[in-house]
Amino acid sequence: MVRINEVIVVEGRYDKNTLSQVVDATIIETNGFGIFKDRERLHLLRRLAEVRGLIVLTDSDGAGFQIRNHIKSAVDPKYVKHAYIPDIYGKEKRKSSPSKEGKLGVEGMRPELILKALEKAGASFSEAGESSKHGGITKVNFYDLGLSGRAQSHSKRLALQKKLGLPERLSADGLLEAVNLLMSRESFFESVKELFPEE
Repeated sequence: MVRINEVIVVEGRYDKNTLSQVVDATIIETNGFGIFKDRERLHLLRRLAEVRGLIVLTDSDGAGFQIRNHIKSAVDPKYVKHAYIPDIYGKEKRKSSPSKEGKLGVEGMRPELILKALEKAGASFSEAGESSKHGGITKVNFYDLGLSGRAQSHSKRLALQKKLGLPERLSADGLLEAVNLLMSRESFFESVKELFPEE
């Protein structure tokens, strides 16, 4: 399995499941048209784009292009690559009938077609087994640092979210997900120490 450095954006969980069997990468779902109303997710996509780069991989139907264009208009294009799957007519195994346009989506693509689309988009591949520079921050770390489960946890999270340029309405779990996508353990602990040097 090849590792891709950029964050890959797909429409839904079935696309994510298919992709996760082909590549080792961070994969974020738009929840279909949910992305149009989810300001926090769009904000997170902007930050991820700046830090890691995005690859947008949506279905080749009209809905997929609407979602792609929405992301294109919301995220600085210099951080975004676009991967396109071919128009192949048929239906996914889990569905009883084809989609409205009769085309297979990302979930119905063969692995070699997905890899080809990612290569054409200019994905950055790493060696298999090469560890990610991001992640490894746990709920226990949050608790130990006073970011959850304590009297001042909410205000500490707000301070950290502001420092990192993240939306203030993120839950503790949302912040944990964001820092794992954006930062290494070392840079996370350094950021917290800079904010709260007395602890």
